Formats: sequence, structure tokens, C-alpha cells
Amino acid sequence: MEDSIEVILQDYGGDLHTNRTNPVLSACTGALLAGLYGVWRLFTMPGFRKIPRSLKVPYLPSSKQQTLNTMKLLEGRTGRLADLGSGDGRLVFAASSAGFQCTGFEINSILVAYTRGKALWTGVPSGRATFVKKDFWKTDLSSYDNVTAFLAPGVMEVLGEKLLKELPDDARVIACRFPFPDWPHRSSVGSGLDQTFSYDIGTVRSHLRNVS
Repeated sequence: MEDSIEVILQDYGGDLHTNRTNPVLSACTGALLAGLYGVWRLFTMPGFRKIPRSLKVPYLPSSKQQTLNTMKLLEGRTGRLADLGSGDGRLVFAASSAGFQCTGFEINSILVAYTRGKALWTGVPSGRATFVKKDFWKTDLSSYDNVTAFLAPGVMEVLGEKLLKELPDDARVIACRFPFPDWPHRSSVGSGLDQTFSYDIGTVRSHLRNVS
């Protein structure tokens, strides 16, 4: 019995020695993960210190289908368009090619530099697509005819209050994935994560007055 136990302990000790983690490999893996996390923070977190915690929304790019759905809901519309949290600019570029005069609001310096560079490289006129490093929460949006937003459910109610105070009655608002609570939508396109909603501000105001 003692011999058997001794053999088992020897085998177990051998396994432990064989499976011992290489310290150099562990250090390299840790450095790689830390580097990837740092890059992720560069793209998702810059500027957040200037924004109240309750209004913070990390960068999450819209899908191709969401962009197509948004453009479908903007059919027949013209004028100035504000994209709130423009990210990599895909919606601004799509809308500018359809004739809108677009402004992309973004607090991430890297994304702003990327979108400006892409606009310059692809020859998009500045009158059609402008990207600004600016907090849209602190910006008066009353001069815009159209507003698009792909943010987060926790900020939609506050955003709705801001838009109702500032936008004209004939403005249209497009919300990707997350609808405005208590707002009657004009129409919607898509389903699931790609569902997109459109709202006419004048209609929303009338509805809210009637239910209050």
C-alpha cells in the first residue's frame, strides 16, 4: 500500500513539474493582454472624464444593416443632420453621399482623427461631412433638421428631453436599436439588434401633451 502511494505521489509530482507555467510565457501573455486592453480603452473611453457617469456610452459601431435601415428611414428628407456619437463615421459618410450636410459629434480623439482622414482621403467635401470633437450633450442642436443616435438604453430618456427642448417641429430623429421611452415612433425598419426607429418631433410633442 505504501509502495502504491509512493508511486502515485511520484506521478503527481511529475505532472506538476511538467505542467508548471513558464514564467516568461506568462509575462508575455500578461503584457499582450494589457496592451490589448489599453488599445480598447483608447477607442472606447477617451473624453469620458468630462461626461457625467450616467451619460457615458462606450463606442460600439453600427452594423451595415443598421446603417441601411437608418438611410431608409431618412428617405425623402434633406437638410442638416447631426450624428450623435459618430464613431468611425460610417453613418455620416452614408448620409453625406445621399445629399445631407452632416456633422458627426464624437469625443474620441482617435476616431475623430480617423474619420477626418478618411473624409480627406476619399474626397468628401467638408460641406457634406464634418467631424467635430465635441460633447453633443453641451451643444445646442436646434439648427439640425435630422438627428441620428446609436447610444444606450440608459441615456435615451435624457436625450429625448434634450431633443424636445431644442429641435424644431419638422425635425426627424432616428434611433438605432434602442427606442425612446414613451415616444410614438413614426415607423421602424428591421428587427432584433438591427431594428431602427424614426420619430417626428412635432408628432411626439403633440402626443406627450395629450397624455400629460
